Amino acid sequence: MRGWTPTPQDSSAETAAMGAGGPRRGAGPPDGGWGWVVLGACFVVTGFAYGFPKAVSVFFRALMRDFGAGYSDTAWVSSIMLAMLYGTGPVSSILVTRFGCRPVMLLGGLLASAGMVLASFATRLLELYLTAGALTGLGLALNFQPSLIMLGLYFDRRRPLANGLAAAGSPVFLSALSPLGQQLLERFGWRGGFLLLGGLLLHCCACGAVMRPPPGPGPPPRARSAGEAREDADADADADRKGLRLSEAPPGGKTRRRLLDVTVCADRAFAVYAVTKFLMALGLFVPAILLVNYAKDAGVPDADAAFLLSIVGFVDIVARPACGALAGLARLRPHVAYLFSLALLANGITDLSSARARSYGALVAFCVAFGLSYGMVGALQFEVLMAAVGAHRFPSALGLVLLIEAVAVLIGPPSAGRLVDMLKNYEIIFYLAGSEVVLAGVFMAVATTCCLHRSRDSPPGPGSEGGASDSEDAEDEGDSEALPAREPAREPGGLEALEGPSPVAEPAEPEVEETPEPGPAPTSA
Repeated sequence: MRGWTPTPQDSSAETAAMGAGGPRRGAGPPDGGWGWVVLGACFVVTGFAYGFPKAVSVFFRALMRDFGAGYSDTAWVSSIMLAMLYGTGPVSSILVTRFGCRPVMLLGGLLASAGMVLASFATRLLELYLTAGALTGLGLALNFQPSLIMLGLYFDRRRPLANGLAAAGSPVFLSALSPLGQQLLERFGWRGGFLLLGGLLLHCCACGAVMRPPPGPGPPPRARSAGEAREDADADADADRKGLRLSEAPPGGKTRRRLLDVTVCADRAFAVYAVTKFLMALGLFVPAILLVNYAKDAGVPDADAAFLLSIVGFVDIVARPACGALAGLARLRPHVAYLFSLALLANGITDLSSARARSYGALVAFCVAFGLSYGMVGALQFEVLMAAVGAHRFPSALGLVLLIEAVAVLIGPPSAGRLVDMLKNYEIIFYLAGSEVVLAGVFMAVATTCCLHRSRDSPPGPGSEGGASDSEDAEDEGDSEALPAREPAREPGGLEALEGPSPVAEPAEPEVEETPEPGPAPTSA
């Protein structure tokens, strides 16, 4: 029995077990259990992915002295690392779909560590570009995206909170890695520091090792032949190896997933999100990059100017989990897209209102407001995408979105740096960055409203109807053969193992009943 079909007796027994606190196999994401371990691993991976490229900047002065290069040439190490983190999103999606999350993360941890270890032996900047930039960036990308995918498989009801807690790894690790890098530089030099940081990145392999696939659907069969048992074992082993065993999968595992589902680009919700992310990435990171130099230009001492980034980090640490918990409330979760647009508007307005801030008190107030809105954006961005496209298309959608964001990141901050060099004025840069983020928030709110109105007026897509009707037809056949007279009474309650029956399956039920049973039989009974 490869495709187990529950009967009414099995359904009642399973429901009683759930109510008694028994295991919920096949009832969807567990929302806990081993998922908390996965959440901890995702916290660490997110911290390395976002904090490591920025923490490497503490070694730039030593690199400039040893290689006789300028700051712009040395800064390309972090730029290449970030470009690989964002730009290799589709490659990571293909590898996850083909091999699963766990093997890809183990490979990514090894590549990230090997890149930093090899960089410690570099004799030219080009070698640093290829090792610390390209190789380590690719390894971080192969860890970051699968961790988010696995987090979505383990959490559904608590997914906003889980995303917020995982996103908090970015400011935590940034606050920890920068002082650690400074200490390593002072004691061991940049070569020893790179070597030790390479060993630290091996923790990504440990995080990948705990990415166990969620439990498979259905209880074990009662009696099977040797051939059926062997086929079931092969199918389960293949599903475990890929790490994508979802309870919503149809019986028998007949579906074959595409390596990269580019059809998600035709989805209106994904198109709205992609445009929003592009506009957002143009200006979101600019104020944080220019904040220290802007404060120094306003006459703030160097130590106080550097402390401004710490204020942003501390507020960001608190804002991300809090916003995730807020988005998980029953009244707000259906409107998480509007909450995301509100966070973008708050961030953009903060940039616009603080463009003329010159005193240290005004800059501190800007850092508090910016850290709060920046944390809200970081906590909600992937939750909005997962809610828009669904868990089954999230790997492909995430890879494409990261590629789009990579283009915007390579355009926005470098352009802002060139404008500062040309105009010698930070005020215009803050106005431009704030306007871009405000435009992203307005576009998100207006376009989401239009898409929601259109989706209410139009019928559901044929793809979702077909998938639901197939599973319901198979269930109706098994139940009608067992107890056809009780089928109408069972339908309003429904099985807890199947969520959200499609309207196409309702007119198919009388056909299933009329074909195997003659008309007078139910009447005589």
